[in-house]
Amino acid sequence: MKKLLSCILAAALSVTLFTSCGNQDASTNSDSKGQLVMATEAGFAPYEYIEGGKVVGIDVDIANEIAKEMGKELVIKDMDFTNALAAAQNGKADFAAAGISITPERLETMDFTIEYATSKQVVVVKSGDNSVTSEESLSEKVIGVQAGTTGDLVYGDKENPVQPKELKSYKKYSLAADDLKKGRIDCIVMDELPAKLLVEANGGELEISNTELFTDAYGFAIKKGNTELQQAMNKVLQRLMDEGKIEEFTEKHVKASL
Repeated sequence: MKKLLSCILAAALSVTLFTSCGNQDASTNSDSKGQLVMATEAGFAPYEYIEGGKVVGIDVDIANEIAKEMGKELVIKDMDFTNALAAAQNGKADFAAAGISITPERLETMDFTIEYATSKQVVVVKSGDNSVTSEESLSEKVIGVQAGTTGDLVYGDKENPVQPKELKSYKKYSLAADDLKKGRIDCIVMDELPAKLLVEANGGELEISNTELFTDAYGFAIKKGNTELQQAMNKVLQRLMDEGKIEEFTEKHVKASL
């Protein structure tokens, strides 16, 4: 796990603020329409969630700032997480945003902006369950994850020294929570912020284990080689971080999602 975390951090650091102008590919099927298309999976509060029939969240606030700076209209396409990544990878969307962790595997097939947030991976269990005492104890568990997330990548990797008893993949964390309450899985591995909201939404039936796994870094995914868009997004992201705006967005949506 330490080796994997080192690779993730090294990969995140390798994504620089301003990239070279060598290979540019700013074209997507939305560019000529003056639109900036964001692919997402709106079940990852507080980063993406549905409110009043609209997709809102930290990533949406950031994306609106990016679109405004570029003089474009933000268009959000809600889909499964794996499809959102594919949309960014093949240029069907300009970028994907859904609390996406920067990993060496993903950097092989897509580019990323600079990291704009970090999140701890935690373990959600049924209230009163003290059996998760370390990462190694997950080898005795049936683990639930959201398809395509960091938990899925890490514990679905056959080379990972910690191999769960079974790994079950879900489209939504809410579905995993239902199975956890019914005893069909032993725990859920997920990011800390949405984990807190998931626990809150389940009225005391779930809790977060004291065992922390690792911390990963978030970025927006872009089609590989689209350095013009990457540079434009990095500029806005850096400004928002310098101004403390991302912290403001986070506080607002954490409160709104509770």
